[in-house]
Amino acid sequence: MKPIRFLLSLLLLAGALCLQARETRSPLSADGPYVLYTDAGVRVIAVDASGTVSDTVSPEAPASFTVIDHRGRNPFEVSLRPIRRQNWCDRTRPDRVFVMSDPHGRLDCVLSLLLGNMVIDKDLHWSFGKSHLVMIGDVFDRGEDVVQIFWFFYRLQQEAEEAGGRVTMLLGNHEPMAFSGDMRYAKPKYAALAERLGMEYRELFGPASELGRWIASWNTVGIVGRDLFVHAGLGADFYRWNLPVETVNRRMSDVIFLKNKERKALSDTLDFLYGSYGPIWFRGLVLDEETRRPVPADTLDLLLDRYGVDHIIVGHTIFKDISTFYDGKVITVNVDNRVNRRKHRGRALLIEGDRYVVVGDRGKKRELK
Repeated sequence: MKPIRFLLSLLLLAGALCLQARETRSPLSADGPYVLYTDAGVRVIAVDASGTVSDTVSPEAPASFTVIDHRGRNPFEVSLRPIRRQNWCDRTRPDRVFVMSDPHGRLDCVLSLLLGNMVIDKDLHWSFGKSHLVMIGDVFDRGEDVVQIFWFFYRLQQEAEEAGGRVTMLLGNHEPMAFSGDMRYAKPKYAALAERLGMEYRELFGPASELGRWIASWNTVGIVGRDLFVHAGLGADFYRWNLPVETVNRRMSDVIFLKNKERKALSDTLDFLYGSYGPIWFRGLVLDEETRRPVPADTLDLLLDRYGVDHIIVGHTIFKDISTFYDGKVITVNVDNRVNRRKHRGRALLIEGDRYVVVGDRGKKRELK
C-alpha cells in the first residue's frame, strides 16, 4: 500500500505544480505595437513572442517596425504615414470589388482569404492592382490578433493607393465598444496588458494614438458604384431621420473616443446613430423578429432610391454562408470565419462587373443568387 500512497502523493504534487504554473503563466502573447503621442515623446508599447512587454519613449516616432501575430508568425513591416479620411462615395466602380467583414482578431483567417483570392501576394503585399477592397467593420474582440489586423490593413491601404487601388475600412459596432471601454468580448490578454501598464485598455486607442486616429478616420457608410456598404443595416428609422451620409460619417467619428453613455447624451441624433436601430447595430434587414423592426420591402426600395444604389451590403449578423434577402437587394457577408475556413464554405464577396460571386479561401465558389 505504501508505494501506492507514495505514487498518489507524487501525482497530487504534480497536479498542484501544473495548476500553479497555469495560474502564474503570463496570459500575454505577441501584441502591438501601440504608438502613443505624449508630451514626453512617442511612446511605443509592444509584447514580444515570449510575452515580454517593452515600453519605451523616444523623441520621434519609429520610421518603421515589424508586426508579428500572437504566436510570433507572419511578420510584416509597417511604416507610419499621414492619416486622412477617405471619400465615402465613389460612383465609378472598378472592375473588381472584394468585400469582407468581421475579422474579429483572427489574422490567420484574414491572410488565408486574401491570399486565396490574390488580393495579396505570398509576401503579404497588395496585389489587387486598381481594384477595391471593402472591410465592413469589427476588427476588435474575440481573437488574439486585433492590433495586428489593424496594422495589416493600415499598411495595405497605403499600398493599394500607391497602386491606384483602394482599401475602404468601415466602422462596426465593436470599434466604438472598445473605444468606450467595453471589454466583454475581448480576450483576457488585452485587459492583462492594460493592468500591467496601469491604464485602461481604451487609452491605447485614444485620440493621442496612431491607431486611434486612423480608426477615427473611417466612415460608417460607404458607396462604391451602385452598392452601399454599412456594418449592420439601414431601416425605416434611418430613412425617417433623412441624414446625409456625410453627416452620419462625421458625427459617428467625432464622438468615437467618448464612452457610449456620453455619446448618446450629447444629442438625439447620436442616441439614434449609436443605438440599436442605428447603422452599426440594426439587424432588421436580415432578421424578421418583430423586435428587430424588419424593413418592409417598399421602405427598402425608398432607401435604395434615396442613395442611388441597387444593393445594401452588410456584415454584423452571422450566417452559415454569404446570403441574400429581398430578392438579392440585401447581401450579408458575415460568417464564422474560422468554421467557414475549415469547412471550405463562403467567406467573402467578389464583385466583377455585374457578377456577384461568393468566394472562399481557395477563390471563386459560385455566383450569388
